[in-house]
Amino acid sequence: MAAIKRCGNRTTELRFRAALVKAGICGWVVQPKGFIGAPDFYFAAEKLTVFVDGCFWHGCPKCTHQPKVNSEYWNEKVKRNRNRDKRNAQKLRVQGLGVIRFWEHQLTENLAAVVCAVRARLRERSMARVAARREKPIPGR
Repeated sequence: MAAIKRCGNRTTELRFRAALVKAGICGWVVQPKGFIGAPDFYFAAEKLTVFVDGCFWHGCPKCTHQPKVNSEYWNEKVKRNRNRDKRNAQKLRVQGLGVIRFWEHQLTENLAAVVCAVRARLRERSMARVAARREKPIPGR
């Protein structure tokens, strides 16, 4: 367990980064510091955090498998990970940040759909930010 890195799944991260670049989506930071839950990507202008969850570690209902050795430990481990993910996402939302999560297998099965979902969420948050700015009263008027 100590040898397993928390982040930096090179193939997943690089595949997602390349797709964002190809789609012309910019303004993101990889592995930003100081965020609850350590998001994989952060779009500062839209205040959007993006997580790409590993299917094994986060218990993907589609493709997770049960280890035969020490299965009770692994079931509990994945359960704790999922609960922690929910708590962290809620904390981020309370801070005014958007949270979007993808499964690792989604990047290999339909990367275009993932990119479209990110683009739509960015547009949605950007529009909300503009609308909020319009509603603020101008001081002194």
